[in-house]
Amino acid sequence: MDKTYFISQSTSLALVIIISLIFTVVGLIYSKKYQGINNYLTANRNIGFFSLTTSLIASALGAWILFGPASAATWGGIGAVIGYALGTAFPMIFLISLGKKIRTEFPKGSTLIEFLRKRFGKSLFKLILLMTVFYMFVFLCAEVTAVAILINYISGTELWITSLIILIATLAYTLYGGLRASIFTDNIQMIVIVVLLLISVFYLTSFIGDQFSFSFIKERSPHLLSASYIPNYTAGLTFFIAVAATNLFHQGNWQRVYAAKNNDVLKKSLIVAFIIIIPIVFFMGFSGLVAVSANPKVIPDLGFFSLLLSEQTEFLSLIIVILGLSLTISTVDTLVNAISSLIVVDGKATLNLNKKTNYLTLSKYFIVVLSIVAFAIASKGFSVLYLFLLADLFCCAFVLTVFYSFYNKKLNEKTAYISIIIGLIGGFLLFPAPDFSKSLLVGVILPVDIFPVFVPQSLLFLSFIVATFLPIAFWKIKGSKK
Repeated sequence: MDKTYFISQSTSLALVIIISLIFTVVGLIYSKKYQGINNYLTANRNIGFFSLTTSLIASALGAWILFGPASAATWGGIGAVIGYALGTAFPMIFLISLGKKIRTEFPKGSTLIEFLRKRFGKSLFKLILLMTVFYMFVFLCAEVTAVAILINYISGTELWITSLIILIATLAYTLYGGLRASIFTDNIQMIVIVVLLLISVFYLTSFIGDQFSFSFIKERSPHLLSASYIPNYTAGLTFFIAVAATNLFHQGNWQRVYAAKNNDVLKKSLIVAFIIIIPIVFFMGFSGLVAVSANPKVIPDLGFFSLLLSEQTEFLSLIIVILGLSLTISTVDTLVNAISSLIVVDGKATLNLNKKTNYLTLSKYFIVVLSIVAFAIASKGFSVLYLFLLADLFCCAFVLTVFYSFYNKKLNEKTAYISIIIGLIGGFLLFPAPDFSKSLLVGVILPVDIFPVFVPQSLLFLSFIVATFLPIAFWKIKGSKK
């Protein structure tokens, strides 16, 4: 029997093409008058409050918010929802003090890696650069795959069609207009996203209001709200640490730190972004709690859609398609420009090519190659969740050492390098296999049954905790020996 879709392929394809074209044309026309390397990398350091705020929010909220928080909530409970929301928003608060510090100490900079290159030697800098590019590439693959799967679920449109259109459209205006084009289109995309999310909130609270409540969840799935439900804590901490750590290494955020007109604009924008991001992500996660309470057999990734499209409403299907496209394009253009900027600024110190090499042109070729790989992954619908978790582990091992070094000048390159490697080794020993039943330490080196039940059930949580905090133990031990 043929599957019944919410809207026709022709309708969804028309939407994908029209919306992608609108953002492409707008981005190209706007950025035509803002050319030059300074505009490409930092928007000439002249972005005001509204544009900076909307860009920070739109870049942080990709298509992943339609799937991730709701999916995590179905097994991680209210703790996962809170952890996801706070983890996504936390970097905004952290960047208030750190952003001001880095702008003061390195006023002509444009990347975090550039600052770290000055702070440490080339060995550690190259390792951090590799990790950052890897994380953002995985993020790019995940975003394109997510929107392709979403449109396929709504209309049956083949994955490769959506992936190809999104990538070509985004590359067209982002590689031409750089950060200026990305921020300007983010402004429009953020307005669209807010309007569509408000429509979704209105529908869910008006038409299934009795279900969309804590009392309904408490009645149907009390464990998801229970203080004695262990995953409420482990999932909450896991998502907080992982999401916060990865976002701190997101070059798109650092570009916007440098793009702010002044420190006052930066501070106000980050505070407002923090305040707005939390309820949006919390709402998406809460929909997962309601969905699994209403139907315990719901597919976790589709928790939000199972509620919104319960009546197969064509209007709401169109809303979801436009929302998904806006979220994806706003994130993909940020990632494309962020990776490109790293090659432009830090490529020279890493690659040691001919002195006449044009690193801006080289960065564009590099982005095209990465986009072809992302297209291949997205068009096949491969799951990038495991790669994402692996990238999270990398960021966890790096995060405290890297950012502690901003405040402790005594932390030298050798100590930093060793502490990161120790964190990575500790994290890898506990990092779960693809089936999440064992890890290198638990189940391979040592049998599973010698560990408490909690350990094999919480491998992801433990691996992130160990990778994040083991470097601190190394600092303490090294410091005590002096």
